[in-house]
Amino acid sequence: QVQLVESGGGLVQAGGSLRLSCVASRRAFSNYVMAWFRQAPGKDREFVSGISWTGASTNYADSVKGRFTISRDNAKNTVYLQMNRLKPEDTAVYYCAANSIGSRGLLTSITWYDVWGQGTQVTVSS
Repeated sequence: QVQLVESGGGLVQAGGSLRLSCVASRRAFSNYVMAWFRQAPGKDREFVSGISWTGASTNYADSVKGRFTISRDNAKNTVYLQMNRLKPEDTAVYYCAANSIGSRGLLTSITWYDVWGQGTQVTVSS
């Protein structure tokens, strides 16, 4: 079973930037559709961004479009989330997720993802 480990979270002022990383434990990572989700206190976990297994296709939640960029480096088994112009409402625990069962396309529903990281806290102060 693949394991995912996120890093890069922290405390930042509004308008600042952070870069999240998610490293997978298996070479098969290159075959997985990957995504980032987030969960704020008292709220459901929500889709942030996804990337196809080749990296050629990406999609974003409307709330982060134009500010966040997802990318992947299959040689390093790593997916990234570059977050710019952060807002207090971006404060949440951010989770990396993988679809390891071979699904294709850009998958926005939480139910498509069977492997999850432990999460990394992002806090944006106003």
